[in-house]
Amino acid sequence: MEAEIRLRAGCSKWDIRQKVWDYMEHNNLADFPRPVHHRIPNFKGVKDFSVPLGLDSAVRVDLVVVGSVAVSEKGWRIGKGEGFADMEYAMMVAMGAVTEQTVVVTVVHDCQVLDIPESLLDDHDLTVDYIVTPTRVLTTNCTRPKPQGIIWSKVSREMMSTIPILRKLRDSERRAGRDVTLKTEEDPLRQRTATGSTRPAHNCQTPPITESLAEQKGVTTVYIGNIPPTMRVSELKSLLRERGASPGHLTWQGPQHRAFLDYSDGCQAQLALRSLEGLSVEGHAMRVELARMQRQRLNEHGDCGDKKRGDYARHGDAGQ
Repeated sequence: MEAEIRLRAGCSKWDIRQKVWDYMEHNNLADFPRPVHHRIPNFKGVKDFSVPLGLDSAVRVDLVVVGSVAVSEKGWRIGKGEGFADMEYAMMVAMGAVTEQTVVVTVVHDCQVLDIPESLLDDHDLTVDYIVTPTRVLTTNCTRPKPQGIIWSKVSREMMSTIPILRKLRDSERRAGRDVTLKTEEDPLRQRTATGSTRPAHNCQTPPITESLAEQKGVTTVYIGNIPPTMRVSELKSLLRERGASPGHLTWQGPQHRAFLDYSDGCQAQLALRSLEGLSVEGHAMRVELARMQRQRLNEHGDCGDKKRGDYARHGDAGQ
């Protein structure tokens, strides 16, 4: 069956999501809630036919049904970009509810079946065994391993606060001697003490949005401007991960269509600039460059120097 949505070479997960959402909205294929953008539709009555289970529940799951924004006939799946379906599956693995024999099915419209490159997948991405559409049932014969548990190094504190049960599961795995270091705890957010030793800043808590790694000597800041007005910070983070350009800290200024990415040194920032060259979403080109004051300091002093985010923000897009 010929795909109703065509993908260009080199497209990102965000490009695929946007194409599917736009197509479904334009052709009135989505059910409530609308618009469908940034969503995986919920089917009606799910709460009437479900019972909440705790981590200690002795249950075995034979079949998992997940939503998708897009899926390939090979079983590669793309969700809405926040990783919740992948995380829910990983939690069921951790509590022993699912095994390698558990079947994973996704139910989508025919237009959502696309030729997705495997290169877009990561270790934590959930694949599917069957695809059910209004016109056909596809067997993917997918052999790519599914998540074998929670990869804590990919879990942010934001996700920990969004999914409270993760805290209980993390405590259990910590007691079992497993490495449960979170993503934010691995970021290069470090402070020097008077003796020259290092310690995590703010007891490893995620810094407020007004703080920045750029306040620390040696950190280099990259500016992204002309961000699409519909783009969310989670989508930008996902796009950065796909390009291998995840920063140590990100300051989001969505209403001004810009963001600031802090990297541990000039080398990391230059690598990110090369990875993000030509960055665009659905033909919407974004501007990526060293922050203006950062460029001035590099020219004058040959290093990053100390500069606070407020100084960057006052210049605005026109000043970049």
